[in-house]
Amino acid sequence: MTDPVPPKRVFHPAREEAELAAQATESPQTTTPTYRLAFQDLDFLLREDLRPVRFQLELLKPELLLDEAKIASTFVFYGSARIPEPAKADALIEAAGTDHQRRIAENLRAKSKYYDESRKLARMVSQVAPDAEGRRHFVVCSGGGPSIMEAANRGAQDVGKESIGLNIVLPHEQLPNEYVTPALSFRFHYFALRKMHFLLRARAVAVFPGGFGTFDEAFELLTLIQTGKVKPMPILFFGRDYWNRVVNFEALVDEGVIAPADLDLFTFCETADEAWAYVCRYYAGTDSSPGC
Repeated sequence: MTDPVPPKRVFHPAREEAELAAQATESPQTTTPTYRLAFQDLDFLLREDLRPVRFQLELLKPELLLDEAKIASTFVFYGSARIPEPAKADALIEAAGTDHQRRIAENLRAKSKYYDESRKLARMVSQVAPDAEGRRHFVVCSGGGPSIMEAANRGAQDVGKESIGLNIVLPHEQLPNEYVTPALSFRFHYFALRKMHFLLRARAVAVFPGGFGTFDEAFELLTLIQTGKVKPMPILFFGRDYWNRVVNFEALVDEGVIAPADLDLFTFCETADEAWAYVCRYYAGTDSSPGC
């Protein structure tokens, strides 16, 4: 006699219960909001009291799907949504109507080279082979928007690899760029949860010139490492001249608000080749060494 095999589950799956609930006979009792299944009641889920549940859902959904996609680690790309690709940079200058607008357009054109560097770096890191268990490493991950983010996703697509886009609901719609892998395109309501997913799998971060959003993401990461909440990793600030112009790092040391050693938490670089070589040196001889 063979051993009995118990069933995997005894409760009906939630999907079946939801389908059954939809067939309920209409009556004054069954058509009220109180009678809806809680997980099908959008008005209930959007109550202020349910914010902790929505936090949990927004943390859990990408985590489960990225696990199922066997994405073990990512290479995160931060940077401006306003820097044009070189082919479109001159159009900004031509469209400028004032001297101030022209100066801004020229500054953006000068930084357009970083679109190409972001795209090139993404091509390089995307070619790291999966490990023995089939888990993928250094998968390109961006904010899913235009400019530097677009370049990163585009670089991965150039070499036939998938990439992640972590988009956010904004007052003015920011659609995912066309190069994000559709099955890895996520949308967030909470900035905090989005930033957490940027870092949960990050093993290297490229920080290109950017504004408030880039500052927010990059300096939160530096703070997490400085305070020991996150282990050190390669953090690559592209454009030494730009960053030293907009942030006086040495002044922070001189003022005593950071330690001299805190400046070692990141490194400056100018090119994709330089950045990838640094990451390879950083992980050389470790179990996490990328396929350089």
